[in-house]
Amino acid sequence: IDYGKMVQYPFGYGLSYTTFEQEMGALSDDGSYINFDVTVTNTGSAAGKDVVEVYSNPPYRNGGIEKASANLVQFAKTGVIEPGASETVSIAVPKEDLMSYDADKVRGYVLEKGKYEISINSDAHNVIDSRIFHVKKTETYGGSKKKKRESDLVPATNQFDYARGEFPYLSRKDGFANFEEATAAPSNTEMPEEQKKTFYNISNYLTAEATAKDEDANAEVVQTGAGSGIRLQDLRGLEKDDPKWDEFLDQLTLDDMNGLISLGGYQTAAIESVGKVRTNDCDGPASINNNFTGVGSIGFPVGVVIAGTWNRDLAHRFGDSIGKMANEMDVSGWYAPAMNIHRSIFAGRNFEYYSEDGILSGYIAAEAVEGAQENEVYAYMKHFALNDQEGNRCDMLCTWANEQAIREIYLKPFERCVKQANCLAVMSSFNYIGNRWAGGTKELLKNVLRDEWGFQGFVETDYFGVYGYMSADQAIRNGSDLMLVNYPTETNDVRFRETNGAQQAMRTSAKNILYVVANSRQYSDENLAKADQMPVWRVVLYGCDIAVIGLMMLLSFLLLRKYRERVGMGRK
Repeated sequence: IDYGKMVQYPFGYGLSYTTFEQEMGALSDDGSYINFDVTVTNTGSAAGKDVVEVYSNPPYRNGGIEKASANLVQFAKTGVIEPGASETVSIAVPKEDLMSYDADKVRGYVLEKGKYEISINSDAHNVIDSRIFHVKKTETYGGSKKKKRESDLVPATNQFDYARGEFPYLSRKDGFANFEEATAAPSNTEMPEEQKKTFYNISNYLTAEATAKDEDANAEVVQTGAGSGIRLQDLRGLEKDDPKWDEFLDQLTLDDMNGLISLGGYQTAAIESVGKVRTNDCDGPASINNNFTGVGSIGFPVGVVIAGTWNRDLAHRFGDSIGKMANEMDVSGWYAPAMNIHRSIFAGRNFEYYSEDGILSGYIAAEAVEGAQENEVYAYMKHFALNDQEGNRCDMLCTWANEQAIREIYLKPFERCVKQANCLAVMSSFNYIGNRWAGGTKELLKNVLRDEWGFQGFVETDYFGVYGYMSADQAIRNGSDLMLVNYPTETNDVRFRETNGAQQAMRTSAKNILYVVANSRQYSDENLAKADQMPVWRVVLYGCDIAVIGLMMLLSFLLLRKYRERVGMGRK
């Protein structure tokens, strides 16, 4: 490939009204980060900002772990620099972002020994300056070693082997020798028989043997309908494992839990018995839009434009503005930000997704989440995960990918949002990952999202229409909590409630939702005080009711007296 002719605008390319020079300082290693300074000087005639783009070119062994030669690992945006002036930017590259995922031998993350070229670039393929970072000994994390990365709660290991598919993946081995084979059109689009056996949808999930057993041998009996008198507002600020949560949850009936789980369209439903009020959750991603009242907030540029600024502060201000407007509109949940990867120019949601790069998408999305949540508005990062296209999205579209690509590219922005921003809400995606619906995939929603990354919030499905495959029963057993529909359908209710396992799943989902809501703006002291104050419109209505009742009583009295007078005259 003649790269210079084929690619006119490499990733990271940008223009300015002025010119800059960047000078890279020496590297230092503090154990978790590689640190260095970059001095940016404005050499032109106009004031402007510049972007420092940091890339890693890791050591590659022919036939070894697949690696790209240009991997964005960090970036920073300067402030306004006047002509002739300079600004020094401090860079910290997480060493975890130098690692590669080995799905075949290690089945975990690997920081291979060798020379890592850490460079500052004008774009992905034009180096300005570079330094060498030496790794003296190969370090492995996860898999059989049982050693976890610093940011993980448990060691990572393969979760998505089932989604690998039966086709060749492009390899760097021998100079991409399998290019023609890997990029050829598939000769067979039939799903393998073994995959068909565990392909579940609403028609067969509850009849599957694994579901019928429901792991009830180890499930505890669920207490329901207790009368301890604890209100949801009493749980605000408590840790999720506080014993008081169990006392509170014991009060819920199965119908309470089902109502909360099944009717999550643009809301979380009310449960009057425990003081759970309904919350308003509204669409994004570039504004707050109430689909029922028709009221919308100020709109911002779409996600790809915000990412194109490479400006974290701007992304944070965007999220903060969304949070403030949500408060003004009495909205507690924001269906955004959206952060799937620009895998193809034909993807229907590219306008609201940030980038083709997981690092850029992750940092920008995390800032937006933090900005919103500083206003106690929970942001739904979406669409989790591997949502590649809008066409046929409701037809059980299966996305196949290997473990390395899933972890290093497609999950990267979501991981950043959980670990950096403590994101508390997730919207899953319509598609299947391999042969498993994303909204009912334990490996994604429990093993990775909760167990590895430490997610504490709740997961909502994408729109829960009657599409023939979404199942509330499958969802709650595998990590989803809330069905995105606001009216009863034949599939959004939890239909199988008889076993302890089913009831435990309902209780877990209810707790996840209630934990987030209790710590949202809805239960702030200010909003609780407003709730205790009777609105003027209600006072007026009550006054009208009293006036009407009084008038009716007066008329009744007058009619009765008139009747008695007539009766008395008749007797005379």
